[in-house]
Amino acid sequence: MPSLSLPALRWSTLLALPLAASLTGQSFAEEAPASAVFAGGCFWCVEAAFDPVEGVLSTTSGFSGGHVENPSYNQVVAGGTGHAEVVKVEYDPAVVDYESLLHVFWRNIDPFAVNRQFCDAGEAYRSAIFPTNEEERRLAEASREALAERFGREIATEITDFEAFYPAEAYHQNYYQRNPVRYAFYKAVCRREERLAEVWGDEAGGR
Repeated sequence: MPSLSLPALRWSTLLALPLAASLTGQSFAEEAPASAVFAGGCFWCVEAAFDPVEGVLSTTSGFSGGHVENPSYNQVVAGGTGHAEVVKVEYDPAVVDYESLLHVFWRNIDPFAVNRQFCDAGEAYRSAIFPTNEEERRLAEASREALAERFGREIATEITDFEAFYPAEAYHQNYYQRNPVRYAFYKAVCRREERLAEVWGDEAGGR
């Protein structure tokens, strides 16, 4: 029987890989990215909180929780759409899990504020978690209950089943990176870091 040439040998090896994987029960496919949706007041700040987290692939500012399709930023902040400013977090579940994202989320918000976060007031700035399945809801509710017990008071953050996500206008995306001076001024005026330190102490920021 003639021997295979090197190119033919490589080709036959590649063809054998799927069969070998099926025979051994192994998969060569990587785990698909997952997503989580959180409302924590100004979405610029929520992006800034999640982007540095290991395993987070991307963050997108947008709107969720309301009844108006494809709302504009002006519509949402004016009120009446039911939407909150949110951030959709795309992440690698092999590196970071949903429970860890919840840990970061809580420590970047004021969980006692009702329909506001820091200097931003109104329904658009309420804090909320939007679970996409029963396991996420279970983890979200457990984390909220743990905080209520820890602080001995009611937690205002809503937990609402995810229905739809609408991206915000392009100028809102990565705002804190593209406009660092304006973003720093906004955070300072809102005293965001000071309030987080009052609530969370050394845990503020969550990383």
